[in-house]
Amino acid sequence: MGSIEDVQTILKQESAKKALVFTDKGVAGAGLLDKLLAVLEHCSVDYQVFDELKPEPAYGDVEAVVEQMNRENGDIIIAIGGGSVMDAAKLCSLLKGSDYTVKDLLDNPLLASKQLKTVMIPTTCGTGSEATCNAIVAIPEEQSKKGIVNAEMIPDYVILDAQMIAGLPASIVAATGVDALAHVVECYTSKKATPLSDTYAAAGAKLIFRNIEQAYKNPSDMEAKNNLLLGAFYGGVAITGSGTTAVHALSYPLGGKYHIPHGVSNAILFAHVMAFNKDACAERLAQLCDAVYPEQSAGSGEEKADYMIERIAAIVKNTDIPTNLEAFGVKMEDLDFLVDAGSRQQRLLVNNMKELSLEDIRSIYLNVLKED
Repeated sequence: MGSIEDVQTILKQESAKKALVFTDKGVAGAGLLDKLLAVLEHCSVDYQVFDELKPEPAYGDVEAVVEQMNRENGDIIIAIGGGSVMDAAKLCSLLKGSDYTVKDLLDNPLLASKQLKTVMIPTTCGTGSEATCNAIVAIPEEQSKKGIVNAEMIPDYVILDAQMIAGLPASIVAATGVDALAHVVECYTSKKATPLSDTYAAAGAKLIFRNIEQAYKNPSDMEAKNNLLLGAFYGGVAITGSGTTAVHALSYPLGGKYHIPHGVSNAILFAHVMAFNKDACAERLAQLCDAVYPEQSAGSGEEKADYMIERIAAIVKNTDIPTNLEAFGVKMEDLDFLVDAGSRQQRLLVNNMKELSLEDIRSIYLNVLKED
């Protein structure tokens, strides 16, 4: 708690004279931005605030923010917010003064190099954006989302301060926490998993599995919330090492067309995708179970894999996240669109240990279109 004060050290180290501050109206309205601005004013550092970004923005929304930013001088970027804010700030760190656009980076993400250093201060406990080289934007004409991946976007500094999530609504704790849980489980079961990504994914999984329900049910439990914040950061490190898989791939059309919050769409799909994947990654799930729930160590590998999938489903249920798409207006006649759009997310699908045919994708979406 209180580590936001460390921004002073960063500003001094970087000899910063003016900060470009990225946030959104919700963060500002909750008073969290004031904590940062007080630090900047104490350091006599000038600043310009950009707070018009929409949640889960389209690439055009980010380009509008870039245009605003390019009218200002600044020597460091500070993002205080959730994943959308941090992703936009990371893109802006590449696009400051450039003659290319976010849309250009969708076609060729390696066009860009970092122009300004970045400081990330997450205000949710789940996106992991503060540790990744990814930025996700919606593509309205495709009614889906896409990730821009460039190692230049890895943040230079990260401030993890639990006071930033002290007043987070329970529904956001749930959605962002399950998003972080998906990160660590998907990374641990990814084709591209490495010993390094495994280390962070397992550590993050233990923190999130063991704390998310308590953080949701008891908002005053700051130890549980702090553990979620750290677990989400570990998940972001793991993503940079290995990448997510089919849960995230199939969730992108749900966010892009139906504007279902990212963490919620992941949560709805999570257990179904892992159950589909089980025969290809049971050993990995069992290893993860040993790391998270050593009290289950006497069980067989299959029993431990089943236990992890059961825990995922239970966490979604216990945090009151919807378990199907009925509440979001997704109809059975939308199935063909979902299958086509989901199958196009090859950047992530290639990481999945089990190949998904069009019929496999259709079956998973059918599971979440039907009523429980």
